Amino acid sequence: MQKARIKLASTDIDKINQTCTYIRDISEKTGVHMRGPVPLPTKTIKVTTRKCPCGDGKATWERYEMRIHKRLIDLGLDERALRLVMKVPVPEGLNIEIEMVE
Repeated sequence: MQKARIKLASTDIDKINQTCTYIRDISEKTGVHMRGPVPLPTKTIKVTTRKCPCGDGKATWERYEMRIHKRLIDLGLDERALRLVMKVPVPEGLNIEIEMVE
């Protein structure tokens, strides 16, 4: 059975959850089988820098962290449902990948 695999990634978890809700509503309206959203491991990017720009003085450090949240949704292959998914409003900063999988 063919299906569409939708991968969502963003630094803002609320944007991902909102988009997942839109896709869930589409699958309920069209009657397409949906599996997910499956939470994938959150990628954490850490950057540590010195507070003092010149290098003199105390060795104090600033720690910055960015988290990238990911979700995976499998949607049954239906032309009408996929058209509606393509029209879902995508917030800025949200990355969406749609691929066909057997």
